[in-house]
Amino acid sequence: MAPPVRYCIPGERLCNLEEGSPGSGTYTRHGYIFSSLAGCLTKSSENGALPVISVMRETESQLLPDVGAIVTCKVSSINSRFAKVHILYVGSTPLKNSFRGTIRKEDVRATEKDKVEIYKSFRPGDIVLAKVISLGDAQSNYLLTTAENELGVVVAHSESGVQMVPISWCEMQCPKTHTKEFRKVARVQPEFLQT
Repeated sequence: MAPPVRYCIPGERLCNLEEGSPGSGTYTRHGYIFSSLAGCLTKSSENGALPVISVMRETESQLLPDVGAIVTCKVSSINSRFAKVHILYVGSTPLKNSFRGTIRKEDVRATEKDKVEIYKSFRPGDIVLAKVISLGDAQSNYLLTTAENELGVVVAHSESGVQMVPISWCEMQCPKTHTKEFRKVARVQPEFLQT
């Protein structure tokens, strides 16, 4: 039968240095080994040597969006000054928890920034490729930009619920009703296309 799993907290004294050698997630002080993490205690010994005492976390650390990272997000709301989004992926890695982001009017495209209208660029429910430009402000929002040809709306649905097809850099068309809607369309790169 396997020995019961022992959980420990940071600062907990695990054993003295005569009983084992410190491994990852531990530190030594006054002849004792202490835990520096909250996690599971593991002892591993090789060739009759002192066992290595280490503490392992159960879950991997959460991936966070970083400045310059390409993120995939879903538009949650828009107003005349910005679009609010939920960041779902960093690169091609899905996030366990979504993060909030903001695409400001001046960060939608690189040219003619003063003529940008948010409602002609994004609609709630759109899936957008964007780049992180800063880690945000007091509201803990990431600031994002779509001011590159490869960034912008990649998936959008028309009012009839059908996925629209891009017809130019600023328009998408519903294949069912043939109505056109304005969007800031991304020129999707081959590595992002699913085959």
